[in-house]
Formats: sequence, structure tokens, C-alpha cells
Amino acid sequence: MDYTSLAPVLQIEAEGPLRILTMNRPAELNSFDDAMHTAMRRVWDLLIDDEEARAVVLTGAGRTFSAGGHVPNFIRNYNDPTARRRDIREGERLARAMLSCELPVVAAVNGPAVGLGCSLASMSDFVVMSEDSFLSDPHVAIGLVAGDGGAVTWPWLTSMLTAKEYILLGDRIPAADAHRLGLCNRVVPTTDVLDTAKAIAHRFAELPAQAVRDTKRALNMHLLDSANSVLNFALAAEHESFGTDDIKTRVAEFLAKAEKTAEKPA
Repeated sequence: MDYTSLAPVLQIEAEGPLRILTMNRPAELNSFDDAMHTAMRRVWDLLIDDEEARAVVLTGAGRTFSAGGHVPNFIRNYNDPTARRRDIREGERLARAMLSCELPVVAAVNGPAVGLGCSLASMSDFVVMSEDSFLSDPHVAIGLVAGDGGAVTWPWLTSMLTAKEYILLGDRIPAADAHRLGLCNRVVPTTDVLDTAKAIAHRFAELPAQAVRDTKRALNMHLLDSANSVLNFALAAEHESFGTDDIKTRVAEFLAKAEKTAEKPA
């Protein structure tokens, strides 16, 4: 399978039956610009067609799993409703594609997983977190409806009350707490995250392929049903929230802070 069209923002390395997916924008904390969004949406269909693949490891280059949305894209979407609609549609397609992928996906959360990064972890089938990593969904805190992964998956992974607490308040969830709450499977030293994730992925890869794929499909039907119930409304509401006074205030504060930073002498 040729994955070169997804490079350089998403690198795919074959290790026997494993496919190692690395979000590769470390200087931008693996935040999602247009190219990364498109690559992450497309890769799941390519993986399904990869006859040699048996399991997937998803990780981030550098010290961050993913910081989520790219700030310039956020500003663009605030100013441009057409771009906003396009990005929201892309987000919905990405979520459905990932949840529909039949291969087991092991997230190697090597650092902070924020916003969409947090959603990617929550839509994975097994989550390994580094001791100093955390999960966070700050949508509501900045004035946006939480329109993607957390609203779909967290009520299934933990309790509804816990999902409401962390999605509405936007508090960080340190790795140890994520494990206690059922949002990750393993917490290991940072240096061991990728190797641990690969070891788990190899265990999946050694199992009978059809049994693994169709059992995952059966389990993910719950999440896809949740996506069908939640995504259309939540993403439409997220689009609407870009027009509220709250988000205008947040954008003005951010731009003022950015201008001050730019004016400081080097």
C-alpha cells in the first residue's frame, strides 16, 4: 500500500503486520492544519485496503501527541463561514472513518492530547499514555460546543457524570486519572510508550484476523450509533457557536495577546 500521498504531515511506517502512524508536525505540536486533517481522514480507508496490515499504532512526533486544532485555522474559521463548514464536515468524516476502521488501533500517547488529539485517543481501541501526558477537551472553555470525539465516546468509556465534568469544565486529565477513569489502558514511562504500544499491537496482530476485525466492528457499532445520534447536532452547534459573543471575546483576547507577544523585543 502506498501511503506517500499523506506525507509529510502523516508518516506511515510498516513494521511487519503493524502500521505505525506518526503525526508529524512537531514544531506545531502536531496541531491539525488542513493537510493533517485530510491525511488523517484518508488514512483509515487506505489501512482497510492494506492486505498486509493487522494492527495500527498511532502516535505523535516530538513531545506532544497532538495539540488539536491549528490556531491559524481557528482564526480563519471564525472569520470565514465557508471554511468553517468545510472543516466541520471534514471532522465528521474523520471521526466516522476512524470508528469504521476494522483494524485494532493502539494510541501511543507520548505527550499532551488536546482537543482533536484527545478525540483520536478516545476513538482508539487501546490507549497507552506516558506518565507525564494528559487528556483535555477545551472546547467549552473557549466558547465552542464540543462537537467531535469526546461527546461521542466518553460516555461509553467512563460514566456520563464524569464525561460531563471533564467536557464541560475542560480540566486536564493526568495520565494516572485517565487510567482510573477508564480513559486509558496503561500508564508507562515516556521512554516506554511506543514500545509498549507496539507490543500490544503485535498481540492484536497475532490473533485470527477475521475474528478481530468483525469483533471490533461489532463493538464499535455502539460508538457509531452514538456518532449517528450526536455528531450531526453537535457539529452543527459547534458551527453556530462561532457566531456567539463568547467566542468573539475569546478571539479578541487571543489576538491581543498575540500582538503583545509580537511587539516584545527579541
